[in-house]
Amino acid sequence: MVKIGCEAQCNVELMWLTGRLMPDFKTTANFRKDNSKAIRGVCRQFVVLCQQLGLFGENVIATDGSKFKAVNNRDRNVTSAKLKTQMKERQVIEVQPKESPDKQVSLTDPDARAMMTRGTGIVGYNVQTVVDTQHQLIVAHEVTNVGSDRDQLSTMAKQAHEAIASETLLVVADRGYFKSEQIRACNDADITAYAPTPMTSGVKANGRFNNDAFIYDTTKNEYICPAGETLIWRYSNVEKGLKLHRYWSSNCQGCALKSQCTPSTERRVRRWEHEAILEEMQGRLSSAPEMMRIRKRTFEHPFGTLKQ
Repeated sequence: MVKIGCEAQCNVELMWLTGRLMPDFKTTANFRKDNSKAIRGVCRQFVVLCQQLGLFGENVIATDGSKFKAVNNRDRNVTSAKLKTQMKERQVIEVQPKESPDKQVSLTDPDARAMMTRGTGIVGYNVQTVVDTQHQLIVAHEVTNVGSDRDQLSTMAKQAHEAIASETLLVVADRGYFKSEQIRACNDADITAYAPTPMTSGVKANGRFNNDAFIYDTTKNEYICPAGETLIWRYSNVEKGLKLHRYWSSNCQGCALKSQCTPSTERRVRRWEHEAILEEMQGRLSSAPEMMRIRKRTFEHPFGTLKQ
């Protein structure tokens, strides 16, 4: 808001747009705060206009999030943990974080929250945006206080699906959006998702076979390992709300490839009950690698403009 106030006094294009009005940062901030419902209504009308003009013809969208730092300094963001170490200084506002649903209070910007992002913390917002890949037009957006994008894919894709009212929709996102439940939710909503699997396992980096080296046989419900051995179903359990099946072979100890496979007694492979949805998506990605390049170039326009 401070930058907008400065630009209104020196940027010729903005001076023309505002009719040479020069609101300061607080006037601009109050306008946003007091008219949030109307602003969202304008955004919806913009999407309707784009739809009427046929600007969403390809029915392919990309979603991404970007962190925007709030005016609120980190020292002006109070959590219950901070209160324990600064109790004397914070006695006046001690009750506020306890009453807040997320146990936080930001004194300068009440909507801002402390978020972890890539190992560091900021007080601000994670702005989720869905963009049309043909003309780089914003189809849907959401301002969140969650640092991770992991739970945002289906929510944003469904908003876009409703906004452009198309029968078919393809959504492409980066690895930060990959989550099994989110991919399935898109599939159930007839939205075709493209989101690469995150490289979180250290198995491949250590020179051992990754899970994709084990081939699943749908008819027999078993896996074939790189050595040709069969990993049969052993049992199923539920972890973090997901039903997982476990497979392994009894012949690992004498296998010539064991050093390339596992340091444990046997190599165990787990399979989600809806793993076929993820495998289908990975197959689409393998046959259409250009989708990730499309995603990358799509967001250079809207986020670049916003941050500039």
